[in-house]
Amino acid sequence: MRDDIIYETEDVKEAIRRLPENLYNDRMFQIKRALDLTMKHQILPKEQGTKYEEDKFYLEPYLKEVIRERKEKEEWTKKWSCS
Repeated sequence: MRDDIIYETEDVKEAIRRLPENLYNDRMFQIKRALDLTMKHQILPKEQGTKYEEDKFYLEPYLKEVIRERKEKEEWTKKWSCS
């Protein structure tokens, strides 16, 4: 899935931390499977892969929330530090 390979910034790490347990476990399984296949120089069978139209952006809602909260916090800090 696309969200399994997103670069892990601080915002992304926080979003991952907030994932429900089932989504977190799915993410870890998918990453471990990809690493295992890479080490074995194998390709995931086509029938086991995620089709583009089936790909879910499971991390996106959590990431948007983290970014919104960070920006809000920065605004508050900026507002109160200027006073």
